Amino acid sequence: MTGGGAPGASRPQLAVLGSPIAHSQSPALHSAAYRVLGFDADYGSVEVTSGGLRAFVDGLSGDWRGLSLTMPLKEEVLPLLATADRMATLTGAANTVLFEERAGNRRLQGFNTDVAGIVGALASVGVSRARKVLVLGAGATARSAIVAAAQLGAEHVTVAARNPGRASTAVAVGRSAGLAVTVIRMPEALGRVDADVTISTLPGGTLTADDVARVSPAPGAVLLDVAYAPWPSLLGTAWAAGAHKGSGVVVSGLLMLVHQALMQVRVFVNRDPAVELPGEPDVLAAMLDAVGLEA
Repeated sequence: MTGGGAPGASRPQLAVLGSPIAHSQSPALHSAAYRVLGFDADYGSVEVTSGGLRAFVDGLSGDWRGLSLTMPLKEEVLPLLATADRMATLTGAANTVLFEERAGNRRLQGFNTDVAGIVGALASVGVSRARKVLVLGAGATARSAIVAAAQLGAEHVTVAARNPGRASTAVAVGRSAGLAVTVIRMPEALGRVDADVTISTLPGGTLTADDVARVSPAPGAVLLDVAYAPWPSLLGTAWAAGAHKGSGVVVSGLLMLVHQALMQVRVFVNRDPAVELPGEPDVLAAMLDAVGLEA
């Protein structure tokens, strides 16, 4: 066993929070990982809307070990954190919280595993470098995508937003990561895609059939669409059937979800996202299988 607590102790409690949360695959992913590891913990899902995170955390008992966070809580958690890792600080968003009890007081440690999730998902399909990256959206996940672009070696990122005036935080994150950043309107971005890698951070259902009708990826261009329910997305379908028929590579957001969840498992089990899990290839294979993906 890799750390489920002392014999007779309460089982560690974990959950993913957000709204909406009913579609979340996180419980299946984490449960599969913990079975392989022999980590005796309960992982569930809880609907928590904007403004409700502090009260939820304050009401938790001492057997809670940590939380996974999704929309709209990745920014709301920041004032509650005692510490934040470099990725959470750089992106201004934390999707993972680890609880630490000191002298009867609970301290919250925050992490961002979305950056690693994006990089890992792209690496799994053979993409480890990118010169030009297009990011659709300008919210918390978009900021993680921008930092991921820097890790892929990009020098320039284009951010596409319906309201470019709301992209200032994304631009600041890109510049902090050493990137040149251009902001354009969404229709312009979809009409002519010349980036090596496009990362759509838009929630499912945001884009319409009219929005994607003119999508024309360059030969060999890669799309990672973080929206995975339903799949294939409208954008993914249009990408695969673009002007250069069959040339576009489409990566499901489920792959990102799996790889960011693997980093969360490291945090919850090892208390450190940089420390690999014992038998990690087997853990990853079980997580992929849990959501219907092949290792």
